[in-house]
Amino acid sequence: MLNLFGKLFANFASPKKLREAGILGMNRRNFNVISKYNKRRLYPLVDDKVQTKILANKIGINTPGLIGVIEYQHEVKNILEIVKGYKEFVVKPAHGSGGKGVLVIKDYDNDIFTTTSNKKLTYNELYQHISNVLSGLYSLGGKYDVAVIEELVHFSNIFQDYSYQGIPDVRVIVYRGYPALAMMRLATAESEGRANLHQGAVGVGLDIRTGKAVNAVMHNLPITHHPDTGVDLMKLEVPFWREHLEIATKAYEMTGLGYLGADIVLDKYRGPMMLELNARPGLAIQIANHVGLAKVLKKIDKYYPKKLGPKERLDFVLKDN
Repeated sequence: MLNLFGKLFANFASPKKLREAGILGMNRRNFNVISKYNKRRLYPLVDDKVQTKILANKIGINTPGLIGVIEYQHEVKNILEIVKGYKEFVVKPAHGSGGKGVLVIKDYDNDIFTTTSNKKLTYNELYQHISNVLSGLYSLGGKYDVAVIEELVHFSNIFQDYSYQGIPDVRVIVYRGYPALAMMRLATAESEGRANLHQGAVGVGLDIRTGKAVNAVMHNLPITHHPDTGVDLMKLEVPFWREHLEIATKAYEMTGLGYLGADIVLDKYRGPMMLELNARPGLAIQIANHVGLAKVLKKIDKYYPKKLGPKERLDFVLKDN
């Protein structure tokens, strides 16, 4: 972790200086933040995507529509019946993480399925992928899993030059109910259309008050333009920013988790939608923003009011930062 941050925060050569600069490392995150504010009994609320979706819909948080769920191997053969009437859909593990096992189908004909990166899959390959999901190949801890079939998100034309053959999403870190840091993750050719930084996607740090770009990185190193489209990343501004943060803020009430990551997408027809939540969000968001998360969390602990409702907390963030 320190080596990772050292690439960008070159002026802070030692672990001591990294701490002084407010950089939150993995150990401090686990022991000082997650263990303190995230009760383990609450983890299933975000680790199970089906349960998360049900909870979100109960309190009015917008999510992609659920087409179906496959729980057992003998049900995999029903996939064509489940997606009947849908030319596009997404298959994901209910307990997956880091985008592993997510398969996005944008069209199919005569048992040939086309992904968003224009890769062709046969029925047998789709069948095998779902079987792999059920076997736990992509799940947390390798345990048996469930395959979730969702409606495809149609990302806004506003971002068509910012993401390459994939849906960009916004990750918001929420601490004690307050949006703390945010970034947008943009797909590239290298990431094969996935908005996953570890697979080569671009991370753009966003001003928490305005949703405007403040910094951008790829492979933890600064960049200014998208590697495939050439668009100037510093001109990125997320519309409906308050609505994005409303979803993230409500996730605190929904789960009771004091430290979480909310992943949100902007659908061209339905507006901002919550994709999933994470009880152990990664720390690369500090690199994307070029700011230490520990410093931000300390500010929230010291100066932000306690016992406010979601709307009041959001109002405070938007006018205070």
